[in-house]
Amino acid sequence: MIEEQPTVYLVDDDPDMRNLIHALLSSVEIQVCSFASAVEFLDGFDTDAMGCLLLDVRLPGMSGLDLQDELRARGVDLPVIMITGYGDVAMAVRAMKNGAVDFIEKPFKGQVLIDRIQEAIRCSMDSRAVRKSREDVQSQLAKLTRRERQVVDMIVNGMSSKQIAAEFKVTTQAVDAHRARAMRKLNTKSVATLAKLVLLAECPDRKCTDMVEGNMNVA
Repeated sequence: MIEEQPTVYLVDDDPDMRNLIHALLSSVEIQVCSFASAVEFLDGFDTDAMGCLLLDVRLPGMSGLDLQDELRARGVDLPVIMITGYGDVAMAVRAMKNGAVDFIEKPFKGQVLIDRIQEAIRCSMDSRAVRKSREDVQSQLAKLTRRERQVVDMIVNGMSSKQIAAEFKVTTQAVDAHRARAMRKLNTKSVATLAKLVLLAECPDRKCTDMVEGNMNVA
């Protein structure tokens, strides 16, 4: 299986700037795909792509800020780096408040741009890892029976086997049997890891990164 290469999506209406950035990034073997407008980008962009978006604030037609809003509305979480000219800093700050990870003011140093892009790509890869881990956990949780999932949720919420048994009007042995089967299906032996699995399955991408960075085994 060929591993997907992260891509820098460059949107800038200045052909000289596109050529300059394309040559710079290609020199350090960073894959680049360039677009002259926001509409052109939206027409040719893979919404599941990994990498980052290098976006000029001022564009003809749909502006960089408008494109950022459109991507957010579509649920695209590709990291955005804004390119700004003189006098555009306030707009770039607004873009960051709306979710952009960084902004770079023209003229910029080549190495600074490369460093910022590499950091944004790492962010994108972390986000992809989070989504993959969460999907794996959700798939495992889907294998539980309705009662097993109820018991798991109650355990995660701090209830004891005795309290759960009273809630369902069954024996503690029955509750323990449900818990044992659930933990076997989830390939975990501790309540702490069980809680992490449930939290990972339910939390938003950006709040789950620490779980993935902690190398939690969800296989």
